[in-house]
Amino acid sequence: MSAAVPKRTIFNYEHDIHFKKEDIKEVVDKIGVKERRFVDENTCSSDLCFAAAEDLIKGMGINRDEIDLLLFISQTPDYRMPATSILLQDRLKLSRSTIAFDISLGCSAYLYGLTLAYSMIASGTVRKALILDGETRSKVYSQKDRKTAFLFGDAGIAALVEAGEHFGESWFSLNSDGERESLIKIPAGAYRNMSSAETLKEKVVDEYGNIRSDEQGYMNGADVFNFVIREVPKDFKRIVQQSEVDLSTIDYYVFHQANSYINGFLAKKLKLPQDKIPSTIEKYGNTSSVSIPLTIVSELKNKLKGHRRLLLSGFGVGLSWGTAIVDMEDCYIGDVIEL
Repeated sequence: MSAAVPKRTIFNYEHDIHFKKEDIKEVVDKIGVKERRFVDENTCSSDLCFAAAEDLIKGMGINRDEIDLLLFISQTPDYRMPATSILLQDRLKLSRSTIAFDISLGCSAYLYGLTLAYSMIASGTVRKALILDGETRSKVYSQKDRKTAFLFGDAGIAALVEAGEHFGESWFSLNSDGERESLIKIPAGAYRNMSSAETLKEKVVDEYGNIRSDEQGYMNGADVFNFVIREVPKDFKRIVQQSEVDLSTIDYYVFHQANSYINGFLAKKLKLPQDKIPSTIEKYGNTSSVSIPLTIVSELKNKLKGHRRLLLSGFGVGLSWGTAIVDMEDCYIGDVIEL
């Protein structure tokens, strides 16, 4: 695995575009996001993923012709069409026989991508799968809405998955609930509610003076919190029971980096040891689907030698959530490079 982040650092306590200093401090203290990375207007998720992929391919000496599958995970692709995965296949000089497609899902998407890669490799169709996961959420959330202005950041990762009996078994649980789709949403700009002068117009959206357009993301933080603390622990316990894995064999628990309040509550409710829960919330914020692999690259480099077992948990937009227990063997971890 390798990762790439933008060079531009946003320091949240100084991010006073629209808010009073005391309001900023209140929000930042609660969510625990001190810094984030933002791309410039010319950089896309695919650029971050390309940089991470090149670093991974060169660092491991991978034969590009042996990569049979390229999965691109993002809700901030380059274009509505064609699929960004196809563009990356050409840009990375992979074979024309490479299977390539996009996954648009959100915070749980890395686990969905892993499940697909594992399944296709297990079927015998694929030798090596390259998962590229990138988000530029800075482009879709208003910096004048305190519910989201201090939370999201940009990043991209590359992960190589390949078969081998020595890796051991892995388990996945994937879930969805479209009834709660409105809790995290961009209501306009696609085909149900197409772009117009009205959907692009910024407007005050509540009594607190928050401002956003219909083409910028909205999040109901209180209801999302209730969803997380209700559904994620149940899924966590379900996969542990189904896999019959002894929790003492889990080396690290890597959660989606939602915010420090949610993640702290989860860790306490599940009674997990803090020294086994790596975190990047303070320095990268919430990078959506990228947050789990970015945290692994950032915090577990040189800690995945030999056999290691990780429990991964992703949850958010959709609503969608998933849990995975993944065995790794001498996992190569590159650096977090800046672009």
